[in-house]
Amino acid sequence: MSLAVVLVSVAQPHAVLAAGSVQQIKTEKDAKPETGATFKPAPYDDKLVQLAEILGSLDFIRNLCERGTEPQWKTMMGQLLDSDAKEEPARREKLTAAYNRGYRTFSAIQTTCSTQLRATAERYRIEGATLATEIATRYGN
Repeated sequence: MSLAVVLVSVAQPHAVLAAGSVQQIKTEKDAKPETGATFKPAPYDDKLVQLAEILGSLDFIRNLCERGTEPQWKTMMGQLLDSDAKEEPARREKLTAAYNRGYRTFSAIQTTCSTQLRATAERYRIEGATLATEIATRYGN
């Protein structure tokens, strides 16, 4: 799946659904850069890190507020990792850490779903869609 498809899916979360675990994405312990390999960030990496953090936050909120639904945010993060960081373990680890940080930020303070939390999720969806559009428009595929 291309980066553009994954990014567009953020704006339309119900377009990409797949069964899977609702637990956080785990960093691959075996995924270490080869000796001598250097991590060269893409020009859009900062925005991609923000997007990964938003996806993690949205996944936690979905788990809390919409139990029993498909884990679309985790699925999208997996697709994003596969399309944009498949052969770059250090980059994959950075994006995974951002996703987990977003997830943990809300899990540390939220224990019940509320109207305010649902409103926060909607704001994050809009922010994520804006980031996704910006990345796809500016940097393309």
